[in-house]
Amino acid sequence: MAPTQKALLDSVPKQLLIAGKWRDSSDGTTIAVEDPSSGATLARVADATVADGKAALDAAASAQADWAKTPPRDRGEILRAAFEQISERADEFAMLMTLEMGKTLAESKGEVVYGAEFFRWFSEEAVRIHGRWSVAPNGATRLLTMKKPVGPTLMITPWNFPLAMGTRKIGPAIAAGCTMVVKPASQTPLTMLALAQLLMDCGLPAGVLNVVTTDHTGEVMEPLIRDPRLRKLTFTGSTGVGRRLVEQSAEQLLRVSMELGGNAPFLVFEDADLDRAVDGAMLAKMRNIGEACTAANRFIVHESVAGEFSRKFAAKMAALTVGKGTKKGVDVGPLIDGKARDGVSELVADATAKGATIVTGGNQVPGRGYFFEPTVITDVPMNARMMTEEIFGPVAPITTFRTEAEAIRKANSTEYGLASYVFTQDVGRVIRVSEGLEYGMVGINQGIISNPAAPFGGVKASGFGREGGFEGIEEYLETTYVGIAP
Repeated sequence: MAPTQKALLDSVPKQLLIAGKWRDSSDGTTIAVEDPSSGATLARVADATVADGKAALDAAASAQADWAKTPPRDRGEILRAAFEQISERADEFAMLMTLEMGKTLAESKGEVVYGAEFFRWFSEEAVRIHGRWSVAPNGATRLLTMKKPVGPTLMITPWNFPLAMGTRKIGPAIAAGCTMVVKPASQTPLTMLALAQLLMDCGLPAGVLNVVTTDHTGEVMEPLIRDPRLRKLTFTGSTGVGRRLVEQSAEQLLRVSMELGGNAPFLVFEDADLDRAVDGAMLAKMRNIGEACTAANRFIVHESVAGEFSRKFAAKMAALTVGKGTKKGVDVGPLIDGKARDGVSELVADATAKGATIVTGGNQVPGRGYFFEPTVITDVPMNARMMTEEIFGPVAPITTFRTEAEAIRKANSTEYGLASYVFTQDVGRVIRVSEGLEYGMVGINQGIISNPAAPFGGVKASGFGREGGFEGIEEYLETTYVGIAP
């Protein structure tokens, strides 16, 4: 039997995890974790100090040498055991995410499956870390290359995917032999704390994974970034914060992975299967309430089919039920907090002031919690803020194009370059548009493209580095070349 919500919350550690021990913050302060569907406090977790952050890095640095020597098979088996445990406890993790983040239970269960897969994938990659052996062209030297773990890594994860954004970073680090300090988002720390306990239960040695929760991230994290013992920084979050972290990382020349903001275009060409495109649009826009860096942010539709696409899309959006994510029959949960909801409102108001038309939705939902109506807006001008800024909410702006070249130009007219979506039945166009789009990921005739077996990441202001796929573990490995005279 699944535990009650209270029992589940009571079972989650609320302290800092440092060197294999759960402990309070050094000054005893805590952070309130809020239920975004009501504004009520779910729990309080430790609020780390600068000294606590340093202690976590001390633990990671002390554990690094032994962890790097741990056989790859042993590291992989820990990940495999964790994958199985997460899968067995899927309902618990889903409920925990829904309580602290707001998404529906169906959404959360989808994230559990997705997040757990990173542990399974990297459990298999742990034993496939390859070097090479070759003869130098002049025959005088033998060339040996070997892979080694980068070393202690700082991971800063966001609130929107509390489990998957952790497993996507922790999985390859464990597989590669790196120790870690993880700083989860202060809005959604409970899932990471539960995951850390699960990993320890699966045999992860003390000090390999350390978790520091704090409400003053910059103050606590900057000393770690500037500490010479840290060798890698990986961050998922906004481009503005990412830029500051990259600047700080330059002092120690850290290996850096940045998964930053997005402004995904959703292109619908005149030959597209419109019903399939609308279904894809619902997935690309409404996954995670639109609070995803891969969420379709701009719908760029050929003028000959824009009217029909907009009507069908708006009808599906209007049919969605908004409410508390734990309730049956609810399709759309609350946004993460009041600031997020107000930000979405401002973008909608800006678009309508500049001539856009609201087809459905457009308003905050009155009452407790941070709800916003699923919204479709047409005739959105290119100078509307929502055409250049991440919406991070259930709002779909639609604009039109006439030619393929215009569609590509509009899609690329942003500093971001993470995900993009294209609906067409022309194979030649698939190739041309995929080559023309300045994005790290392109989805063809599908609304969800994230996959643990594929490299996730962007270009331009969406960051650099890749998570997942064969490429994901390389972010945690250094290459050593050895020249041998026979």
